Amino acid sequence: MSLFWIVIRELAEIQAMATSKKVITRVEWEKKLNDVKVRRDDMNKLVMNFLVTEGYVEVAEKFRLESGTELKKAVQSGNVEDAIEKVNDLNPEILDTNPLLFFHLQQQRMIELIRNGKVEAALEFAQEELAPRGEENQSFLEELERTVALLAFEDVANCPVSELLDISQRLKTATEVNAAILTSQSHEKDPKLPSLLKMLIWVQNQLDKKASYPRINDISTAALEDSVV
Repeated sequence: MSLFWIVIRELAEIQAMATSKKVITRVEWEKKLNDVKVRRDDMNKLVMNFLVTEGYVEVAEKFRLESGTELKKAVQSGNVEDAIEKVNDLNPEILDTNPLLFFHLQQQRMIELIRNGKVEAALEFAQEELAPRGEENQSFLEELERTVALLAFEDVANCPVSELLDISQRLKTATEVNAAILTSQSHEKDPKLPSLLKMLIWVQNQLDKKASYPRINDISTAALEDSVV
């Protein structure tokens, strides 16, 4: 939350100053707020976390569909490497504990290589990344064989496994990723948002001792109110 970090920063600065209260005008305060950038994706994650941990699963699913997160866009645009990186940034345990999902993401990477005509790179990727997993799991091996079969046809648009190159395959993988994220967040016992709001109230109370500034008195509206000097 941008206001939280601004209050922390101001408190640190004021601690080093004289004991008299510093007066921060609304114009100065709002400028500080505008200077802090909060990624929309991070806000989406915070809202999603609250909805899931509080049991609003249907609302969470609707929010996921409407929020248009960068992770969803990465999968649907075929940028699987970026999607894997974003999943790991969100929660590294998602892929560590879900080998099927990780295989499908790697399979999608190979499909994208084939789609872009990078045959040699696709074969090398299959041998180094997918084949070892196929040896450990028969179902993985069958899916790998179907994917490799794309390379055996000159006219992939009319081959028996052409559906792998369809956009619906990307959507299928994206849906699987989103489901895994929802599942991982549902395992958290307490939502993060209330804790952040409590921290905000605490740091405002600390800053009140040192400065007069526009503060949030009503959490439900988050409206800034000028302090009485």
